[in-house]
Amino acid sequence: MTHSPELTQAGFEALQRQLAREQQRLDEARRVVQEQMEANENESLGLEAAQRDLMTTLQRIAELEDTLARAVIVRDAPANRAVVGALVTLLDEGQGRELELHLVSPLEAAAVIGERPRVSTESPVGRALLGREVGERFVVDLGKRQVTYRVQRIRPA
Repeated sequence: MTHSPELTQAGFEALQRQLAREQQRLDEARRVVQEQMEANENESLGLEAAQRDLMTTLQRIAELEDTLARAVIVRDAPANRAVVGALVTLLDEGQGRELELHLVSPLEAAAVIGERPRVSTESPVGRALLGREVGERFVVDLGKRQVTYRVQRIRPA
C-alpha cells in the first residue's frame, strides 16, 4: 500500500503552486523541443538537452500530481501532542534558549531566514519530537553535540 503524505493546508497549496509552475515549464520545454526538431542539423545541437529537460519536467509533474492525489491534509491537530502541523516551542536546556518551530512532513520542511523553521518529522529533532507532550524532555544527537530539549508549548498552526 502506498503511503499517504500528511501535509498542512499551506504545504498542500505550495505543492499546487509548484505543480502550476512545472506545467508552465512543460509548455516551454515542448516549444524548445519543437523548435530544435524543425531546425536544420547544424542548428539542432540542443535537441538532446531539450528532450532531457522535457522528460525531467514530465517526471516532476507526475510526482507532484501523485503526491497531491494521495495527500492527507492535517486539520485540527491536538493541542497537547506534537504532531504534523503543530507549532511547538522547545527549550534548549543547555543554552537556555527557546526555539519555536512548525512540525511538518518532509515535503514541507524548510529553513528560511526570518521565518519560523519548518522541521521535518524525519529530521533528528522532528523524529524525536513527534508524539511528545508539554513538559517532556528528550535528547537529540545533532552530530557535533547532543541537545536536551524540553517541550514548552504546543499549539495548532
